[in-house]
Amino acid sequence: MISDQMVNALNEQIALEAHASFLYLSMASWCDKQGLEGCAQFMHRQSEEEKEHMMRIFHYLSEVDAHALTPAISQVPHEFESVQSLMKEVYEHEQKVTASIHKLVTLADKESDHNTRNFLQWYVVEQREEEALMRTVLDKIQLIGEGPMTLYYIDKEIAAINKAALAAEGGE
Repeated sequence: MISDQMVNALNEQIALEAHASFLYLSMASWCDKQGLEGCAQFMHRQSEEEKEHMMRIFHYLSEVDAHALTPAISQVPHEFESVQSLMKEVYEHEQKVTASIHKLVTLADKESDHNTRNFLQWYVVEQREEEALMRTVLDKIQLIGEGPMTLYYIDKEIAAINKAALAAEGGE
């Protein structure tokens, strides 16, 4: 039996994942507008991943005979200072999601909710991977530095990272 407190917390996580999906979709559009095709593809993939994360929780709540709530999404930002700041924002958002997942795990442990604890373990691993990916992106951006060709090289590097991530997922 899943507690009302856990159901509410998981519904909050659904909203956080949905917000991330829409934020990353907005970022993809901004990248497209800037001519950063590789970055746009990367952000589209990130948006889809967040949607999948949301849907996993949605289905889990149904499996445990709870009520998953479709979240209302407030308007996400659609303008960004630079691709560098955009990627930093993604990393910070992933850290926020990680902290939220850890709180859910702590709650599951506190309630001795072994089913939910087991379900959340996938997210613990996934968030570690997401943060590592974004640190790689930020490291590449830092290595590229500043200069007239910066955007070109950043876009190429992000496209290569995206292609590698897709291959690792079996998508290419």
